[in-house]
Amino acid sequence: MTIPKRNLFRQYLTALCAAIVFYVVSCAPGILWQDSGLIQYRVWHNDIEGFFGLAVAHPLFYLIAIGVKHIPIGEFAYRINLISAIAAAFAVANMFLLVRLWLDETLPAVVAAITLAVSHTFWFHASVTETYTLWSALFLVELIMLLQYTKTNRAGYLYLLALFNGLAISVHMLASIPMLCYAIYIVTRLARKDVRIRDLIVIVLLWITGALPYEYLIIKNILQTSDISGTLASAAFGNRWRHAVLNSSMSMKTVTENISYILLNFPTPNILLLFVGCYGLFRISPNRGFKIILTSITILFLIFAFRYTVPDRYAFFIPFYCMAAIFIGLGTYILQQRLNPRYFVPAVLLFSLLPVNVYALAPVLARKMQLNIGTRDDIPYRDDYAYFLQPWKTGYNGAEKFADEILNTVDNNAIVYADSTTAPPLLYVQEVRGIRPDVKIISGTVNSKDSPKLDEHTIEQLLKERTAYLVSSKPGYCPAFILENYELSRTDVLWKITGRKKIP
Repeated sequence: MTIPKRNLFRQYLTALCAAIVFYVVSCAPGILWQDSGLIQYRVWHNDIEGFFGLAVAHPLFYLIAIGVKHIPIGEFAYRINLISAIAAAFAVANMFLLVRLWLDETLPAVVAAITLAVSHTFWFHASVTETYTLWSALFLVELIMLLQYTKTNRAGYLYLLALFNGLAISVHMLASIPMLCYAIYIVTRLARKDVRIRDLIVIVLLWITGALPYEYLIIKNILQTSDISGTLASAAFGNRWRHAVLNSSMSMKTVTENISYILLNFPTPNILLLFVGCYGLFRISPNRGFKIILTSITILFLIFAFRYTVPDRYAFFIPFYCMAAIFIGLGTYILQQRLNPRYFVPAVLLFSLLPVNVYALAPVLARKMQLNIGTRDDIPYRDDYAYFLQPWKTGYNGAEKFADEILNTVDNNAIVYADSTTAPPLLYVQEVRGIRPDVKIISGTVNSKDSPKLDEHTIEQLLKERTAYLVSSKPGYCPAFILENYELSRTDVLWKITGRKKIP
């Protein structure tokens, strides 16, 4: 039964408000580690380009964040974190609307929305500063526009699809995967004369408009460097990920890890509904074009993430999790028509919420089993089992405690060498709060203003002038020339360089 537009809007608003409350409660209250901390650092410096290549610039996210930065309410870091939380709420509400419009039933839409909302990786990235939830919100709007076009054949929906995909490109290059599917579909419709040439022109112009922030960076870099091929490679792969993006081989270890990621995101019997939905997709009607694109995008997202080789590839499964939630909603729709609703409805809703309990118990079980979750264990004020296995970050202030302790205890004019995980919170406290500007934070990524160069040629002179510390003494997180040639002594949370090693 078709629901009136007013009631549909109320349902959407209810889903949105519930998701906003959910994610605002679970959102981190301030300073963060690693990539999230680097995002906060870039926003503080109004940096929309970054330092790892254009593919990881994400300019639209930063333009939004820089605007939010100037809202004089609460802690700066918390405001930036809330962007991910609010964007995630819109993504969940958009998931509800998409499935509700498609299947014309409320229960499948609710199940799909809850499934995405509590999926581990999506929830984790809604709790910290990241770009994936904003991309997801835009992507799901794209699918809504596509669905409405396949239902009505109104070109206006294709116009909006192009605009939102362009905006999504400006947030994350993951949008290029569905863009390819849309382009093939539109060209096919053009060949059949279902889309006019003037419609195609409008579609292209609107896509260009949406992608303007990204296009601006590409054009700016071409003008600055006169290197067209290098700039385009940077836009496609970043500075160091060409091999990972184009990788076509997998080890058994990678396959096992990828399956573990998927199971962690759907630790519920409802995962079986995914297969029901896949099986029944082409047995429901109508919208064949929509279903073909849905299938194509799902397969491409899964293949891309599955053979990607970057250390944080678990995040690149988020697009697949969005698609999986849609298929779980479809599976709910199919079984709803065949099973007794008295038992099926409460069971499927209960199973939808089961992951929350699993994540609450996961750190305890992992610690008892001494499970290796692939993270480092030398960061103060961070219990990796809790930090990575529980997606919510309510009240977490470990990065702030870490930075405060270091900057309040090191010697005057000290040098602190930090890695890309630990440098951002130190720089945040130093620059945003103005604490200990005399201390120089040095890392391979971002440094304090006017920090000295630290290498094998300068270290001797620096040690004569300043006290030098390391956050980590582990290979890969500390320069090799220091580990090989210098003695270290442990302080409360740092390693102090005490002098050259004695040659036996």
